Amino acid sequence: MRRLLLSCCLLFPAALFAGELTIHVVDPDQRPVVNANVALYSSNHSEVRTTGADGAAHFSNVSDGSYNVQVLAPGFAKAEQPVQLPERSDSTVALSVENAAESVVVTATSSPVSEAESGSAVSTLDAQQLTLKQATAASDALRFMPGVLVTATGQRGSLTTVNVRGGESRYNHVIVDGVPVNEPGGQFDFGVVPTAQMDRIEVVRGSDSAVYGSDAMSSVVQMFSATGTTRTPEFRFGADGGNFGTAHGFLSIAGAWRRFDYNLFGDQFNTNGQGLNNAYSNGLEGLNLGYRVNQRAQLRFRLRHANSWSGTSNEWWFNGDAALPADSDQYARQTNFLADLDLTIAGPGAWQHRFSGFEYNHDRRNVDSFVDPGRPADFDQPFDSAALYNRAGFDWQSDYSPRSWTRTSIGYHFEKENGNITSNYSFFGFPEYSVTIGQRNNQAVFGQQMLLWKRFSLLAGLRWEHNESFGDKAIPRAALSFVVLRGGEIFSGTRLRGSYSTGVVEPSFEETFGISGTFPTLPNPDLKPEQARSFEAGLEQGFLANKVSLYAAYYNSIYRDQIQFYFDPITFNSQYRNINRALAHGAEVDIQARLNKSLSVSANYTYTSSQILSALPCDPAAGCDPRLFGEGSPLLHRPRHFGNLMLSYSRSRWGAQLAGVAVGRRADDDFGLAPAPISYAAGYARFDASGYYTVSTHVTAYVNMENLLNHYYNEVVGYPSLGFNFRAGLRFRFGGE
Repeated sequence: MRRLLLSCCLLFPAALFAGELTIHVVDPDQRPVVNANVALYSSNHSEVRTTGADGAAHFSNVSDGSYNVQVLAPGFAKAEQPVQLPERSDSTVALSVENAAESVVVTATSSPVSEAESGSAVSTLDAQQLTLKQATAASDALRFMPGVLVTATGQRGSLTTVNVRGGESRYNHVIVDGVPVNEPGGQFDFGVVPTAQMDRIEVVRGSDSAVYGSDAMSSVVQMFSATGTTRTPEFRFGADGGNFGTAHGFLSIAGAWRRFDYNLFGDQFNTNGQGLNNAYSNGLEGLNLGYRVNQRAQLRFRLRHANSWSGTSNEWWFNGDAALPADSDQYARQTNFLADLDLTIAGPGAWQHRFSGFEYNHDRRNVDSFVDPGRPADFDQPFDSAALYNRAGFDWQSDYSPRSWTRTSIGYHFEKENGNITSNYSFFGFPEYSVTIGQRNNQAVFGQQMLLWKRFSLLAGLRWEHNESFGDKAIPRAALSFVVLRGGEIFSGTRLRGSYSTGVVEPSFEETFGISGTFPTLPNPDLKPEQARSFEAGLEQGFLANKVSLYAAYYNSIYRDQIQFYFDPITFNSQYRNINRALAHGAEVDIQARLNKSLSVSANYTYTSSQILSALPCDPAAGCDPRLFGEGSPLLHRPRHFGNLMLSYSRSRWGAQLAGVAVGRRADDDFGLAPAPISYAAGYARFDASGYYTVSTHVTAYVNMENLLNHYYNEVVGYPSLGFNFRAGLRFRFGGE
């Protein structure tokens, strides 16, 4: 009994002086910031919270004393502010927008961290830049991001891929609203992903499989939908139109009510395109709904559903020579659906946990009904192919941040992949067919440690991947940065950065499970994953009080166990095997400048040297060009030189943006379709411009112009790109704050 009384006497004073603390997080325009990480530190206390729809984070039972508040919100500079209790029980942290190196990103480590401390090269497009650009597809936004090479097989809606640092197009891990959306094996079409209501795009250049597993061999691309923040519902709608029969309309309603925040939106885009069979249509519906369960727990549900139809004129225009008629009847159709449910729990103490369930459905069909007159019959045979993929899984990640200079992350990933790929086609009048059906369950665990000590920043991670196709694989990554000079007003800090990482890409279903049908391909359950060993070393220099940042880096990647189709001339068996090995190395120079709140500039140059180190013998008699596919050849579609520039100016009344990309000559192949053999695609330059003018509180006029110089060019040889095109329209806004 005495012990009980003594315990009560000791606890009572502590309870007496324990209070409530609320941290309000706002952006430079004093608007609330949702989903910001707020950490409260003292010598013997640490707690982490996440801001809700009102931009507030609440801490209970906080003892009197001195504390340091640290706020990490994607797109803003890391903020720290002292708080003294009981003098203040309510405090506001106003975030600022700094240069890219100071900006907080999520994708590099799967948790909020400043880009400089992540040890990764990260590029971002925020809501303001996306609104200013008025891009309708993700490919048009990514095209002007540093180090990202976008390659489209034609006009709007055509198959569009991305190459980063010399990697294959299947080496990019793509995440939309927390859902991985690659096809099994890594392929992804960026050309039909609407950007409606996208709040932010982040691109990590370099391998990051230690965090994300398969596909993240040369980059990770993540896109985030906007959340509602205003107590008064905000209703937005608008429409625009342009040449080539282009029409576009959109609407959304967003806001925050009590414990809820919501954003419901729709978008429809149609165009006839330029020339024969280039029409494109895409419709999108989406939802982003958040609910604060209590001060420690939040739920978020997101979904996107899009239907697209694209005419496919195929190869016909080769580096300025219209050698063939366009394909008049081939088309592609896609239906994509994704959904994600997240539960975030803060505590106990410095712990933060995230549980996520997701599903992605991809339904694609490609059809060609007849042979067009004047097109080679062996290339233009009727076919009807379909691909159905489903990815569903569960993620858990926990972060432990007992101090501001350290964070430990652990996680688990489970996923089930299903696929059914069929094709019915005609081979010189004879009906043929092929079928691939596959299923696999994948699991992974990972751990990651971040340490900040004086001028050093260290990040080390390890992932253990279990894939039912290739078994077990350990994937490490380490990154180190060191501040050489803190600098002053003119030269505002010098930082050295370096990293070493490995990566994997799982085989596609056709490669693992084979293809049954008229001409079968044997399954190969012994296939290894395609693998990479990558390192980079770079220098980051700030200028003008960090308003300008220069990053120069050298990168080097060896890609091994690359999968190639193999035909045995003795047994006449076909199979996919691990045969190829390739090298890609080069340099990047990236300049980011935010001269003031309204004006920003980005410029990037990338040099890439690539080479096939080992491959199957290339026999010219069998139609193989050793200049393109033999050992020592450069990799297809990878120019030695390319770069981009983007100048943005945005005020409340008006804004404008000018963006340009220049791509050098690169290896390519017409695969025997052109009258004369072609082994390269010519270089090109493209410039876009956009702008807006606020007519009144509720009405804004805007314009988007692409390919200003009307340059007719091939991104992939044989597929002409869209000439000069424009859209102009009005958007309306009612409600909000």
